[in-house]
Amino acid sequence: MRIYLAKTIKSNKIPYFGEFRVKLDSSNILMVILTREQLEERLTTLHQASLELVGVLSLDEVLQRIVNLARAQAGARYAALGLLGEEGQIARFIPVGMTPEQIEHIGDLPVGKGMLGALMVERHPIRIPEISEDPRRVGFPAHHPEMHSFMGVPIISGDRLLGLIYLTDKEDHFEFAEADERVIEILAAYAAVAISNAQLYQDVVERDLTLQKRNQDLALINNMAAAVTSSLEIDIIVDQALRWVIDYLEVDAGEIFLADESGQGFQLALHLGDSVDSFWTRDSFSLGEGPVGQVAEGGKPLVSVDPQREVGYFRHEVVEAGLCCVACIPLATRGSVVGVLCVAAKEPQNFDERVLDLLLSIGTWAGLSIENVRLGRQSRRLAVLEERERIGMDLHDGIIQSIYAVGLALDYARSTVDEEPAVARVKIDQAIESLDITIRDIRSYILDLRPRQFLSEDLMQGLEQLVEEFNVNSRSQAILLGPRNGMDGLPTANATTLFHICQEALANSSKHAKAGLVDVRLLTSEERVILEVTDDGLGFDLRKMSVTLGHGLSNMHIRAQKVGGDVEINSEPGSGTTVLAWVPRYVH
Repeated sequence: MRIYLAKTIKSNKIPYFGEFRVKLDSSNILMVILTREQLEERLTTLHQASLELVGVLSLDEVLQRIVNLARAQAGARYAALGLLGEEGQIARFIPVGMTPEQIEHIGDLPVGKGMLGALMVERHPIRIPEISEDPRRVGFPAHHPEMHSFMGVPIISGDRLLGLIYLTDKEDHFEFAEADERVIEILAAYAAVAISNAQLYQDVVERDLTLQKRNQDLALINNMAAAVTSSLEIDIIVDQALRWVIDYLEVDAGEIFLADESGQGFQLALHLGDSVDSFWTRDSFSLGEGPVGQVAEGGKPLVSVDPQREVGYFRHEVVEAGLCCVACIPLATRGSVVGVLCVAAKEPQNFDERVLDLLLSIGTWAGLSIENVRLGRQSRRLAVLEERERIGMDLHDGIIQSIYAVGLALDYARSTVDEEPAVARVKIDQAIESLDITIRDIRSYILDLRPRQFLSEDLMQGLEQLVEEFNVNSRSQAILLGPRNGMDGLPTANATTLFHICQEALANSSKHAKAGLVDVRLLTSEERVILEVTDDGLGFDLRKMSVTLGHGLSNMHIRAQKVGGDVEINSEPGSGTTVLAWVPRYVH
């Protein structure tokens, strides 16, 4: 078998090529002939090296091995491999044969013009004896080594161009031979498989790392959410949220600003970190003012704020401490911003999409927790005001009017004590009776303000004391019927529920129904414990119940349903009211 490795030469002298056999044909073409053993040895070496190549999973190592193997197989002084990016441009370029100093002096790496550009467009091997004579060349930059012969082979997988093998200056001859081209084409086929495998493996590794980070992010959000939502103190929520962020992102300092009641101003609530005492030249910002106000107004994060440029808002100590990267994140809830979280680091931070999503999630949880605490406080304040208003109205309409009536009776008695002593005595007796009733009403109000609590005692004992206190402190009279035993194992939560439902029903019978008699019965079955409270009061239309009474009935339903029970209310105007409640006998 003969392999042609050279073109026409201008001499009849035959050069020496080591172990290769050479001769000149009739056209003075220099022919280098490989023996079968030499060819088999070369292909075997290439095959073994290529098999090892496709088993490598590191992309960097794969690229380096390809270019070194190509240089060795082609006998080139210089070799390079260009790896293309997703948009078809040269993303990486690995040269061999030049010293690091030569590479540094050349400067910018090729971008895909000249012979490399032609190879990218034509997508088939290019082999020429002299680069300078090819019209596709663009020349070499300054400090680039002188190069003459050239061979380029594309690395193709399917219809996708992955990269280019670039070889120059064959060491044992003045140009590359067809045999070199065939060998490098075989290598390029192996290289395509090896590069594809390495890229797939790299993608899998990157996705696995991304998934791990996402899982860590979710764990952080879950732990932080559990921590902040379990607290009813804004100071604790703010402190925990800021510490979680600083520790997880490994930044140097952090601050949180909270909105005032108007929502137009944001005041510094907490600063953590040893680098500086605070970031900004002021402790409060108006909406839209500075980085903090801009985030509060727009509800969007502001990342990588440079303290060097924002000298109007950053303190000089921030720059001196070396803090070069500041990010501000909104604490948002229900379409509004309740605060702004700021973090700062001495090292540049990569606030990519994943980190930004994490910070926004943390900001949302913290914002919701802060808003819930504030709403809870407002609800409690409103409840206190409503209760004060109710008590004031009841006192004015009831007790104060009664005392005023007693005063009128006594004044009448005083004016008639001399002329009509019998009438005066009757008025005094009426006044005494009215005062007794008023005292009982006052005691009833005190009982409403400080209702008796169920202290996990026996349910019947608790109901007996409740009925006894009701009889003493109200104008109504209640009787209780129920079993003395047979309720062993009744869950405390279920017993407490029936106790409070009875308490609410008795209060309604006295205050709203004006009942004379209230019948309280406790019944048991194998599956349930049933409470029935019936009065002979005024009754009411369920569709037109008052707000106060409606809240009481709603509370009964909520209590019962929480333990798996229920409540049924029956009432009509003038026909009294019956409250029937049941809870499970046991917890299954």
